Amino acid sequence: MSGVNEIRSTFLDYFRKEGHEVVASSPLVPRNDPTLMFTNAGMVQFKNVFTGLEKRPYWRATTAQKSVRAGGKHNDLDNVGYTARHLTFFEMLGNFSFGDYSKERAIELAWNLITREFGLKKDKLLVTVYHTDDEAAGYWKKIAGFSDDRIIRIPTSDNFWAMGDTGPCGPCSEIFIDRGEHIWGGPPGSPEEDGDRFLEFWNLVFMQYEQVTKDERIDLPRPSIDTGMGLERMASILQGVESVFETDLFRHLIEAASSALGRGPDADTVGSFRVIADHLRSSCFLVADGVLPSNEGRGYVLRRIMRRAMRHAQLLGAGDPLMWRLVPALVREMGQAYPELVRGEQMITETLKLEETRFRKTLVRGLGLLSEATEKLGAGDMLDGETAFKLYDTYGFPLDLTQDALRQRNISVDLAGFTNAMEQQKAEARKSWAGSGEAATETVWFPVREKHGATEFLGYETEQAEGLIQALVRDGKIVDSAANGEAVAVVVNQTPFYGESGGQVGDTGVISGEGFSIEISDTQKKADGLFVHLGKVADGTVDTGATVELKVDHARRSRLRANHSATHLIHEALREVLGTHVAQKGSLVAPERLRFDISHNKPISPDEIEEVERMANEIVVQNSPVTTRLMSVDDAIAEGAMALFGEKYGDEVRVVSMGTGLHGARANRPYSVELCGGTHVRATGDIGLVRIVSDSAVAAGVRRIEALTGEAARKHLDEQDKRLKAVAAALKISPADVPARVEALLDERKKLEKELTEARKNLALGDRSPAGVPAENETIAGVGFLGKAVSGVAPKDLKPLADAGKKSLGSGVVVFVGAGEDNKASVVVGVTDDLTGRFSAVDLVRVASAALGGQGGGGRPDMAQAGGPDASRAEDAIAAVKAALEAA
Repeated sequence: MSGVNEIRSTFLDYFRKEGHEVVASSPLVPRNDPTLMFTNAGMVQFKNVFTGLEKRPYWRATTAQKSVRAGGKHNDLDNVGYTARHLTFFEMLGNFSFGDYSKERAIELAWNLITREFGLKKDKLLVTVYHTDDEAAGYWKKIAGFSDDRIIRIPTSDNFWAMGDTGPCGPCSEIFIDRGEHIWGGPPGSPEEDGDRFLEFWNLVFMQYEQVTKDERIDLPRPSIDTGMGLERMASILQGVESVFETDLFRHLIEAASSALGRGPDADTVGSFRVIADHLRSSCFLVADGVLPSNEGRGYVLRRIMRRAMRHAQLLGAGDPLMWRLVPALVREMGQAYPELVRGEQMITETLKLEETRFRKTLVRGLGLLSEATEKLGAGDMLDGETAFKLYDTYGFPLDLTQDALRQRNISVDLAGFTNAMEQQKAEARKSWAGSGEAATETVWFPVREKHGATEFLGYETEQAEGLIQALVRDGKIVDSAANGEAVAVVVNQTPFYGESGGQVGDTGVISGEGFSIEISDTQKKADGLFVHLGKVADGTVDTGATVELKVDHARRSRLRANHSATHLIHEALREVLGTHVAQKGSLVAPERLRFDISHNKPISPDEIEEVERMANEIVVQNSPVTTRLMSVDDAIAEGAMALFGEKYGDEVRVVSMGTGLHGARANRPYSVELCGGTHVRATGDIGLVRIVSDSAVAAGVRRIEALTGEAARKHLDEQDKRLKAVAAALKISPADVPARVEALLDERKKLEKELTEARKNLALGDRSPAGVPAENETIAGVGFLGKAVSGVAPKDLKPLADAGKKSLGSGVVVFVGAGEDNKASVVVGVTDDLTGRFSAVDLVRVASAALGGQGGGGRPDMAQAGGPDASRAEDAIAAVKAALEAA
């Protein structure tokens, strides 16, 4: 019963029998908590249940929660591979009570599990309690029969848990096992507590208080329980091994790595094998939950984990990408418990392989440069921060990899110097930006904001309003007035004009008053809430302090509304079709079309595009109301609103909901719920129609979707229909038969092109004598020579032509010059193998290239290719090669 999978099942089955609901692990990316980098404990998915914001149909729960601690406050990354117990990915087994049972029952359940089900010996166990928690100490005596010396009272925050500065909190009790005198270390609370002899494996948190203020704490009416047991630690205990890396799961992963590398771990390499096994787990699970490697946020942490593993693979002699080859081993070990690994195996494999392939050059170059920079350093020395920053900034070699590489040599990095070098670079960048003239334009808004406060936005309810001009800015300076024909920026106390933000472009329209009007071409947000209307005075003179009427371009705003609402529907449909890894990476909501960037590392198939479109239009046809509500960010997240990691939200947020789900978990629930400050249609039917027109790659792991709505979508479909009918008419077939006929024509074209290439090759070689030697064959300095300018031959076909020429000569040199687009030339030189000792094709092709007005060229001694800007000098190039042969 000591295998990892068996231990997990035993834990969950035990609590199921004790009346707990077995709840699936939540994703590693907290879907609706943008403040948390990764899920790092079992209670994360129950946070709103503990605080009372969410109700569930059960009062007791148990989970096996996948967790990551790498980046942010909880970061074990740098310790992995160097200690016996640190991991970036681990499983947290837990049982939870939401006001159903409290301290005594929690202790009783824990004790019965570890002694009866897991068979741990009482004389090897001890516990800690918070120093004032006499109640818990009493229950341990009563239930476990512990004497006072096995109940250690801890006065620090290690044994008191709090959700935050305010909210639920309470004392903890941790369970330890004594692993024997042969391991160094002392019991908790002793000077030697950091040793490995006494291992903590289960923490029981008794949520019995509410922290009201810094100085006030009251009893909760219904105390709750939150516990967490490290599965890997429990496995090491039950399997009788001293390190989590010696347990069955890690042993199998390390064996898979050993097999792929053709070598096993030894005293010098065991740390690298452990890093690879741990980082494989965290990388695969993060990708399965929608995180892709990038240079920011969660994606950056994933990239660090991946690249750290890749460096250790390189240390072990991996000549090719390794990590992706180990994915099947992980799926075999954990796929049954976590089916998302099975579903996402292909994407996980592709992502790992792509990242390692990209990073390999950087890794090899960076390690080489690091070796040069530290060749004179010894153990105990420090690498200067400026060099470490240069490796990072110029060569893309991350600081943590520099530290990790030097750690084995006991060389540290001057982190203060690194930070100073980075700050100096930023200062230079700021100085450069300030000198561009943009700074003055931006800073002018701050005194306006300070004097008048934020602009009141009225545009959710109306497109027309009255206001008072508070400021006019022309050429980056505040002015009192602006005359006819002058460009001006206008600040009004309140406005229906939407300022560009959240991907939605700013409104246009007209601001008018007595004797003047201003045509507004854009609206921007500046200085934390100031709406700035950019335009040109079309009539009269406008003065600060004037009363004005503001009127938004209604037709344009209507198209913007439809496009913005469509982005929400497409976003949700993409997550359903492609997977929950899809996250918004950027958007543009313009009146003509919408653009939506998402995290996804391969092209979206036509069938997937069609399904996304169908699902979005399914909600459009519903014509269901689009509702907006203002609420606290916590309430919004508790209700399932999608928030974006890294976005800053105020105390109050706007939640936009639309559509009714028809399938699966979303059936009869709002289809799309997002935090959004943009403008939207009143009902989904106002969108009219959604038509996706393109999918393209804009960066590694990022796809761009472009779409049309409403009348623009209908026009697009009409134009496509007209084109299809025109093609069908030209082919004298029905529109339905066009795809098959086009495919047949393409096949025929490919066949004809092949025949044409062969004919051109034969033509270029010229007529043959009975002996098979081309008519153009010459002898230059005793060497057979064939040189010819050819037309209609693509550059890629010149080498096969040269091969044929060499074969026909038997011994000699061939030169072919072809003309391409814009009169550019391509030249190839071939030298038969018996002559490569005398002549190099690379040297000769460079002579030819120079004659064509080019330079360079490359290849092998027997075949080389180059180019030049002037194809009219083809004969000169051939003559230059002849001259080079004669001079040799």
